[in-house]
Amino acid sequence: MAAEYPSKEEAIIVAAAEELMVKTMARYDPSHDAFHVQRVRKTALQLARTVSDTLPEDKRPDLLVVELAALLHDVLDKKYVSAEEAADPYAFFRPFFEKAASESGLDLVQDGRARLIARIVENVSWSTEKKLIAAGKIDDWYRSCIDLHCVQDADRLDAIGAFGILRCAAYSAATNHALHTPDGDPAHESSAIQHFHDKLLHIKDRLKTEPGKKLAEKRHKLMLDFLHAVEEEYDVQS
Repeated sequence: MAAEYPSKEEAIIVAAAEELMVKTMARYDPSHDAFHVQRVRKTALQLARTVSDTLPEDKRPDLLVVELAALLHDVLDKKYVSAEEAADPYAFFRPFFEKAASESGLDLVQDGRARLIARIVENVSWSTEKKLIAAGKIDDWYRSCIDLHCVQDADRLDAIGAFGILRCAAYSAATNHALHTPDGDPAHESSAIQHFHDKLLHIKDRLKTEPGKKLAEKRHKLMLDFLHAVEEEYDVQS
């Protein structure tokens, strides 16, 4: 029988990661705040537990890896930090893991999981995946890592549906981009509504876990209904 998660040692590391995340995300805007990360954490763990029910024990995601990667996935978001800062997530996070090992007695650097968590953080984003696909660099690890897929799907699920709509508007406001423009307006390509067509409406078909795909169906429909309502209200006839 598998040990109950989290153990006392695991809980110490998770709490330290959460503290680091909350402190870091306080500098970012509401589209990428600690509440977003907490939702991703919750969903990623739910996906991991659901997926585990269908897999043999040696193929199941590591819940500690999933939870820590979810908590840390936006700490080095390139929208908010420099390319230099984000260039080597493992080097950035290694001091954190070393300190956590001394406090918890669980050494994730030594057992290799710190490097895996950093690799997930480095590869979780939509834009990174687009670049890898374009360059033909999607490798076997990327295709098969269930821990990565649980965190990716959770992050992308928070970009669609009700929270996705809120976050899209929040980021547009934070970056001073229009929410909606008439067709042909120079600001249209950078508007919030265009972002739905450029990215958000494509997310459903790029999810990797079966439970993630199921959750996406309702959220995708909500976005379609929302966009229909926006156009209906904009086209109102006097």
